[in-house]
This record gives sequence, structure tokens and C-alpha cells, in this order.
Amino acid sequence: MNTKLQTAKYLIADFFSAAIAWTLIFAYRKYSFNGGFDNLYNSIVQDHKFFYGTLAIPLAWLVFYFILGSYKAIYRKSRIRELGLTFIASVIGVAVIFFALMLNDKVQEPLQIFDFAFILFIVHFGLTATFRFIITSFAAYKIHNHIIGFNTLIIGGNGKATEIYLDIENQFRSSGNKIIGFLNVNENPDYLLEQHIPRLGSYTDAKRIIEEQGIEEVLIAIDPSEHDKIKSIITFLGASKIIIKVIPDMHDILLGSVKMTAIFQAPLIQIFPDIMPHWQVILKRFMDIIISAIAVILLFPVFLFTAIAIKLGSKGPIFYSQERIGIEGKPFKMLKFRTMIENAEAAGPQLSSDDDPRITKFGKFMRKVRLDEIPQFFTVLKGDMSLVGYRPERQFFIDQIVEKAPHYKLLLKIKPGITSWGQVKFGYASTVDEMIERLKYDILYIENMSISVDIKIMIYTVLIVFTGRGK
Repeated sequence: MNTKLQTAKYLIADFFSAAIAWTLIFAYRKYSFNGGFDNLYNSIVQDHKFFYGTLAIPLAWLVFYFILGSYKAIYRKSRIRELGLTFIASVIGVAVIFFALMLNDKVQEPLQIFDFAFILFIVHFGLTATFRFIITSFAAYKIHNHIIGFNTLIIGGNGKATEIYLDIENQFRSSGNKIIGFLNVNENPDYLLEQHIPRLGSYTDAKRIIEEQGIEEVLIAIDPSEHDKIKSIITFLGASKIIIKVIPDMHDILLGSVKMTAIFQAPLIQIFPDIMPHWQVILKRFMDIIISAIAVILLFPVFLFTAIAIKLGSKGPIFYSQERIGIEGKPFKMLKFRTMIENAEAAGPQLSSDDDPRITKFGKFMRKVRLDEIPQFFTVLKGDMSLVGYRPERQFFIDQIVEKAPHYKLLLKIKPGITSWGQVKFGYASTVDEMIERLKYDILYIENMSISVDIKIMIYTVLIVFTGRGK
């Protein structure tokens, strides 16, 4: 599927919808002010606001739609849901244009200004919704008729897996799933599903297969005897940017976990890769940049004092750079103020404890009030970290954690942070077991990730710093 071309169709349609709506409302305003059609064309083209608005306003609409996430998952749009989102976006956008550009219009009657706003809304919403409906309908037609589809992998190879495969293949209207093959869970001499599609390996090979085959969806269709592996399966899939669908049991249906997405499709529990709404993702990054930039400026005197104190307090460099593992398992360099003696890890990677003799006197104070973390604001500005996330670890310790708690890999779906819910609730971890204990708080954060939760964590972090309760 050509997602770039499909996205371009929406961009072009949205741009011209906004441009046409602005042209029509501008012409109507001139008509109302002039009292007729006399010299209407000249009054429009001679007004520089018309040309500025014809370019700037559609571009502003595109930026607004991008923030709302209108151009994500471009082939997975529901026409009804798209209509509702377009309506809400049009209300908000027209309200902004009304207060920014139209409120100061000189009109004969006060209600006339509201007429302009209402007409702009009707025209803009009508054009945008119509063009989007046409584009989405053509895409839906291709999906329902097997012309295009999403590369799909089934995990499971027996009864349940065969049942869901046949259900998908015999649908009245295709859901768009192009089944590439399946991965087995438990080892068996033969698999029922192998009569229909090829076996590509074990579920432990999921990450490799997903990358090699360009998989977009994974259907987990395991038998009751394999249910003990569900946690491990989700963990293996967790860091991949794919949609996961799980065949529900009856208690899932009774508890309301199963949401109907289409009339003719099989009922499935869907797990989407997006943890936060797109507009919150944009806002989170915006907050990272603004707050980090302000922190760098305001904390410069503290930065300078700390650097001098480190240099005078012990031999060695001021900063300590170390490779950590970030989003999607990618390594990055994390910068901190040095809190230990020089060559503290000459004998290999070691975790620190409260009474660690390698920590300098001033280093203990820095750790208590988090002064050693200040240089990480530069790492946030660079984009390798966020203000709030989970505390990044070295690969050496991640390998040990994953042996006992494979669900650690779920953290790699997001950027690590200067602070975290685990850091607030637990503090520094001095052993792998403590890292695992802290992990539950970070997993809980991911399950409830939002801008409001980030703000709460930042407030608690500031309180910890000022009260010196850091562990």
C-alpha cells in the first residue's frame, strides 16, 4: 500500500477545501459590505488579506489536522468516526478564525458577524467532509475487495488459529488482513493451520519475522493449553509498532473488553501501538523542549556551581557519559555530572548503593537532590530522552532484568525520562531485583500515560528535590 500517496490525497483535499471555504466567505463578506455585486471582483483581488489568507489559513488547517493525528493510520479510517472528528475539528478551527480574523469586522448588525462564522463552518465542514468521505470510501472499497491489505501474522497453529483464519478468509467483506503465515507457540509434530498457510517459526522469532515480512497486524489465536504463554507473547511483540488483536474468551466479552469495529469482522480485543493520542504526543515533545530550555537557562548558576564543586572535590572529569538503551532498543549517550571517583567501573559494570565507597562526598549530596541529572536536559533537547518516562539502563543490566522479567521490553515503546513514576515511588535501584521491583511502577505509567500524569510526576519530582527525600 502506498501510504505516502494516500496521505498526499488527504493533504491536497484538505488544503483546497480550506482555500475554497476561505475564498467563498471572503467574497460573501465583500458582497455584504458593498451591498451587491458591483465591483466585487476588484474589491477582492485588491485586498492583500485575501491572498495572504488563501495561503496561510489552509496551511494552518493542515498543521491543526496533523496535531490531531488526522494523517496517521491513513488506511484505517472509519467513515463515521472521520465525519465526527472532522465536525469537531471544524468547530474548533472556525472558532479560532472567528476570534482572530472576523471579530473586528465592521458590520451593520452585530448578528451579521455570527452569520459569517456559521457560513464559514458550513462550507468548510461540508467540503472537507465530502472530499475525505470520497477518499476514504475508495480506500475502503479496495480493502473490502482484496485489492489492498495489511500484512498479517497469526500466532498459534491449531484449533483457534485455524478457526480465525477461515473466518477471515470467508468474510462477506474483507477486513484487509493478508495472512502471510503463522508462528507456533508450543512445539508440535504438526499444526492444523499448516494445511492453509506456511509456518514461519516460533513466537520467539516474532520481532525478526515482523521486520522481514513488513507485518502490520498480529492475531494471537492460541488454544487454552497455551494460555500460560500469553504474557510472554505480548512481551515479545510489545516494542513493535504493530496492531495486536487477541481472540477473546467469554469473560472478556462479558467484561466489555471486546469492542465492535465493523459489522462483518470477527470480534477481537485490539491493542494499538499508540499509547497516547497524537495531539498529546506533540504536546509532550513541546513541553520537553520548552521546559528543558527554560531549565538550562535558569539552572545555569547551579550548573556552574556544581561543575566547580566536582572539579575541586575529586580528581577526574566533570561529566560522565554512558551508553544507555532508549526507545525501540536504540542506544544513546546519557550525560550526567560525575558523582563517583575516576575509573569507578574499571572492574566492569556495577550498580551503586547508598554506602557505595566509590561515591564522592559531594556526589552523595548531588544524588540526594538530583543535581547529577541536570545535564540530561541537553539530552532531552536532542530528542533521545523525555522529561518523564522510565529510567534508562545499560544493556548489561537489561539482559539480566529480561531473564527474570521479560515484560521490561514493554518500556522500550517510549522514550526514557529524566524522572519516572518508578523513580518517584522507589528511587535509585542498587540491585537487579530492585530494578525489577521498580519496573512495576514504570509499567503502570505506560498503561496510564498522559499529559496530566506527566505533570503530576514532575510536581512530585520537584518536591523530592526541594525536600531532599531522594533515594
